[in-house]
Amino acid sequence: MLPSAPTILVADDHPLFREALKGAVAKLLPQATLVESVDAESLFASAGANPEADLLLLDLNMPGAHGFSALVHLRGVQPQLPIIVVSAREEPSVVRRALEHGAAGFIPKSSDTATIGIAIAAVLDGGHWAPPQSDDARGVAPEEADIAKRIRDLTPQQFRVLGMLGSGLLNKQIAHAMGVSEATIKAHMTAILRKLGANNRTQAVLLAGRLAVDPEAAVVA
Repeated sequence: MLPSAPTILVADDHPLFREALKGAVAKLLPQATLVESVDAESLFASAGANPEADLLLLDLNMPGAHGFSALVHLRGVQPQLPIIVVSAREEPSVVRRALEHGAAGFIPKSSDTATIGIAIAAVLDGGHWAPPQSDDARGVAPEEADIAKRIRDLTPQQFRVLGMLGSGLLNKQIAHAMGVSEATIKAHMTAILRKLGANNRTQAVLLAGRLAVDPEAAVVA
């Protein structure tokens, strides 16, 4: 049975697709409360402020979160929150990896409003929904599963620091962006390296890159 007035988080940096998702939700559940996020930082703030949210509609790639990293991290810190991944990447292997990383559903961005509504209804009702072509696709490799487990162990602040490392920022720049001391960032770095099993910041970024949609390309870059 669908909740009569659910709280649904919508995380996507593309305004047009956010509007499409909001329209599909409004048609299915007119009384729903929608909370929008445009990047990883606002997403984690929204998720933390709404611990009883009924559903998260999550874009795979947006500022501060690339590939499956945000999905993996949120499954660690808020395992009670059902997540549907929405993405323009519709390859069966991408769908399968999202599901194996803990998504309850996967909506291709090419889907029409009716399909979006069906997927949302299925997950809100406690089920799963994904395109059928993902059934026989290759899923998560053992190395990727191991890295995902380590990413889940990061605190939200550590995850944010790791994301900024991936953007090439120095400790001083990260400290300024987060409004904390450089010593605090160094402490976070020590914890990140320990949890990821990395020897240095470059290796940490490379390990996190394994959760990219195209991990080989991420490593090369």
